[in-house]
Amino acid sequence: MSTAGKIRDVLAATTWRQSHAGRVVFTNGVFDLLHTGHIHVLESARALGAALIVGVNTDASVRRLGKGTERPIVPEQDRARLLAALECVDCVVMFDEDTPASLIDALAPDVLVKGGDYSPETMVGAERVRAAGGEVVVIPLLPDRSTSRILERLRVTP
Repeated sequence: MSTAGKIRDVLAATTWRQSHAGRVVFTNGVFDLLHTGHIHVLESARALGAALIVGVNTDASVRRLGKGTERPIVPEQDRARLLAALECVDCVVMFDEDTPASLIDALAPDVLVKGGDYSPETMVGAERVRAAGGEVVVIPLLPDRSTSRILERLRVTP
């Protein structure tokens, strides 16, 4: 399968998810400029189950998050394709809402993962996953590995 085949709409992702008997892990984010911090979280998330689904904010959703007028830098289809090319990612689904709550409800992951800038109390979908008997995990971030930090360095570089 080409890596583009890993990119699915919500209905196809839900069908795909239901076909997996093992633990399915879900994480989400913007993934604007893919960097080693992202890879660390994604590989760590994948190690927690038999498959990893990644929810990706659409461009419109990113703009509503207030990350700045220049964001996203990389268009949604390109961000999704880059993630799909990663060996640790089994499925990519874009979502246009402000949060992945409805996507988490549809996919019913066994494990919900976010990076260390979140806590279990601030993770959207954590209560739903726990109520279904699932696990909520926070992966510690790598220091100075963020899209915001990359953009800061680009702004000060002559």
